[in-house]
Amino acid sequence: MRLGVLDIGSNTVHLLVMDAHRGARPLPAYSHKVELRLSEHMEDGDRLSGDGAARLRECVEEALRIAEDKGVEDLMAFATSAVREAVNGEEVLGRIKDETRVDIQVLSGQDEATLTFLAVRRWFGWSSGRLLVLDIGGGSLEIASGIDEQPDVAISLPLGAGRLTRGWFTADPPPPDEVRALRRHVRAEIARSVGNIARYGQADHAVATSKTFKQLARIAGAAPSGEGPNVRRTLRHSALTGWAGRLAEMGVAERAGLPGVSEGRVRQLPAGAIVADATMDLFGVDELEVCPWALREGLILRHLDTLPG
Repeated sequence: MRLGVLDIGSNTVHLLVMDAHRGARPLPAYSHKVELRLSEHMEDGDRLSGDGAARLRECVEEALRIAEDKGVEDLMAFATSAVREAVNGEEVLGRIKDETRVDIQVLSGQDEATLTFLAVRRWFGWSSGRLLVLDIGGGSLEIASGIDEQPDVAISLPLGAGRLTRGWFTADPPPPDEVRALRRHVRAEIARSVGNIARYGQADHAVATSKTFKQLARIAGAAPSGEGPNVRRTLRHSALTGWAGRLAEMGVAERAGLPGVSEGRVRQLPAGAIVADATMDLFGVDELEVCPWALREGLILRHLDTLPG
């Protein structure tokens, strides 16, 4: 069965086509990504602009054409923090549904954390024991922990790399006082949630997903993506701490020259590193293993679970 997942995030609109059926490992067949940056198309801070809404509709229409060309039988579409927090988000999605017949579901932050956790659990299996799963998106940070396929606790914090870059930095590279202020803010926000997660027990396996963590791991020496998804990739906190400081001191061009850094996320990498460093420190994680599966795969896996056997 060929399935499509359309992921409308704060940074990108990403169509992932996968061949999948119940009980089997989903296999990626095609990927199409557009750097739309919806979070930068907000008016008055919380309203999606007319231009942003029009460009989103164009992206959806393009994804529909590609999905048809690739033989997709079932297309699932969802939106995360940028649309979720826009006061006119539901209105925009309603118009897109009327014009394209694509029903875009808005996921809560807890939904994001829960579905990502499911994907990580399926990738690593039961032998991983209690999982701690971390995901840094453009708009939010998701944290989940548990021993089953449903996490014991799943939370979402407004600490996405793009959100923090726009809200806290006035220049690139950011002034040292702004870096220190953001560092204090991030650590205070995360610290409030540590107890709610730690009370369920120490994690046996700490895992990271998301483009931000993948890029940080690559900068710190992990294998390039070209070596395939089955290569073990890790990020040590001792290495990340040094990079968190250095990235904030680099200019855009210098960061763009680092291995694995994409042009579309180069500006928000310093903020992402600050969040990653704080999260690993406050949760006492010495090493994270990077998982190639995340939210999109979790959505597909949940959908497959609902199909008749």
